[in-house]
This record gives sequence, structure tokens and C-alpha cells, in this order.
Amino acid sequence: MAANRVGRRQGRGGSPGRSLGTRRPQPPTRSPGLQRRPARVTVKYNRRELQRRLDTEQWIDGRLEELYRGREGEMPDEVNIDDLLELETDEERAQKLQGILKSCTADTEDFIRELLAQLKGLPKQQVLQRPSPEDPNPPPP
Repeated sequence: MAANRVGRRQGRGGSPGRSLGTRRPQPPTRSPGLQRRPARVTVKYNRRELQRRLDTEQWIDGRLEELYRGREGEMPDEVNIDDLLELETDEERAQKLQGILKSCTADTEDFIRELLAQLKGLPKQQVLQRPSPEDPNPPPP
């Protein structure tokens, strides 16, 4: 019968039933009111909108490379989609794009027209920021 008690010792200061061998890690204690969070983070925007935005950004990059082929140093640093979406009309967006592309010697009319078509229905992406402790007016959620 003593063979059935491998790993248990009695006497010598140890309590009966307590194993002195390897311990199993105990799961962390949780408050009864807290639930375990899922491993994935929920994104505010749906996947289709994000994919559409990414496709538009990649399309812009590809077209700018075509328009500025051989003159990459003159290419604008960025065409900010959100800046364009903040404007009220397509005419204002077209004017802004013409200003951004003023150094381009290639015909930009097709690019501007196609980009304006792609921007239709594209939501403006809000920058997620943690409010600064010094900021008296944090952005609304």
C-alpha cells in the first residue's frame, strides 16, 4: 500500500496530502464579475471598408509611379485620402489634387477622375488616439 503514496510525505513538517514534487501552476484568481477578454481585438471599421481603403491607397501609389516614371524625385510625398474626404465637393477635391500634382508633366485628368470615383462612399478614417492628460478638451468618442 505504501507504493500508492509516491510523492506524498507525512511528518517532517509537511502537511498530510501535500505534494513536495513538481507543483502544477494554479490558474490566476479572477474576480467573479470580470470576464475573460477574447484574444482578438475588435476593430471599429468593418473588414470590407478597410480592404477598400487599402486597395485605394495601393491604387494611388501605383498610378503615381506611372505618372512620375523617371521623375520619382518630383512625386508628392502623400495624397491624404482623409484630407480629400473632408472637402465638401468633387470640384474642391479635384482642385486640391491638381495642386498636389502640379509638378507632374503627364496628363493627370484621368487619374483625378478615377480617384474621385473611388472616393465615393469611402468613409473617413478617424485616428485613434489616447487623450493627453494635459488636454482639457479630449476628442469625442
